[in-house]
Amino acid sequence: MFQSAKFAFPDVQDALLRRVLVVDDSRAQRQILTLMLKRWGFEVAEAEDAETGLELCQTFQPDFIISDWMMPGLSGPEFCAAFRATRRAAYGYFILLTSKSEKAAVATGLESGADDFLTKPVNGDELRARINAGARILSMEQELRSKNAVIAETLAELQSIHASIDKDLQQARVLQQSLMPVRSAIFGNSRVSVLLRSCGHVGGDLAGMFSVENGDFGLFSLDVSGHGITSAMMTARVAGYLSSEFPDENLALQRGDDGFSFLPPAHMASRLNARVVGQQGVTEYLTLAYVHVAQETGIARFVQAGHPPPLLLRGDGTAEFIGSGGLPVGLIDDAMFHDHTLQLAPGDRLLLYTDGFTEAVLPDGSMLDTVGLLDVVHTIASGLSGPDFLDALYDALRDRLAGATEFDDDISAALLEYGQV
Repeated sequence: MFQSAKFAFPDVQDALLRRVLVVDDSRAQRQILTLMLKRWGFEVAEAEDAETGLELCQTFQPDFIISDWMMPGLSGPEFCAAFRATRRAAYGYFILLTSKSEKAAVATGLESGADDFLTKPVNGDELRARINAGARILSMEQELRSKNAVIAETLAELQSIHASIDKDLQQARVLQQSLMPVRSAIFGNSRVSVLLRSCGHVGGDLAGMFSVENGDFGLFSLDVSGHGITSAMMTARVAGYLSSEFPDENLALQRGDDGFSFLPPAHMASRLNARVVGQQGVTEYLTLAYVHVAQETGIARFVQAGHPPPLLLRGDGTAEFIGSGGLPVGLIDDAMFHDHTLQLAPGDRLLLYTDGFTEAVLPDGSMLDTVGLLDVVHTIASGLSGPDFLDALYDALRDRLAGATEFDDDISAALLEYGQV
């Protein structure tokens, strides 16, 4: 029934792939196959039926299985299907021995999970070639499994690193929020409120306010170019230049015999520009809208440095965007900035905002722009003020974006309500 090989079996592809389980109800056939395989250097186990073969698979862990098709109890295809259903650390290559050649029979064997077929009588050279082919497949599977293990280990390490970075970024977010120690503050009979929503853990936007002893106060909105950690670090540094807690370091203030007083806004922007430009290796720049308000007179002086134009909402219901643009801060040396002046009346509101509002992309692909922003402002309930007004403004913008929970850019604003407290 078996034809012997004419020469010795060469080394298989992997020296570890040496275990073969022979399952056949014919003792003579098992012995012939076993002798042939042992001569080629394989470790061989035998079983007279599929049930015994399945038990041996648990302890012997064969690399190859050579099984007869027709056996009492489970047939070869049924044995193969049961073998495939067991849990194994590595793949097992299954060869069915059969005298069947019909396409339907071959399809049945393939559907059961068989890898290859040998027809009886078995030719030794053909058996050797089939096992060599199987060894190549098992070697590739073994290599793939090894590489997958390395990938899984690397992924676990990356996930650990990511979790650590995410934890740090969560803390950085808390620290960035602390750059705005209060969301709302009252200066005389006026109020300033701020809003900050970063599109990531941290961002490059900032809004804030500060005051001096005589009641004058300043408010600002700024946007550092780019996103992420670099922009956030730059924002934190600039926040120190406009600090309310350390007036000696505030570039908008100067100390005199009677305490601190405000410098002209354009002067502050020039000082800030010199600081940012002078930072070695820093390529980021920022846009800025900064307003100094004389509380007693209502005179507001402001500078616009590449920032979106502030929105002035008069108490009589009229509205206008003010400012003339200007160069961003930190972009070029010796940039020139200019002051603008306006007279505020009780009931007026002034909104400073970043381009996260005006450049928000609507569902139709267009940007909100200043016209859309004004329209959004008009949808807000008239009775809202302070942080409630800013939160409603943010929610209204999100509604315009079809309920988006994340934005492509940071969202921040500062709201001045003059003479309304």
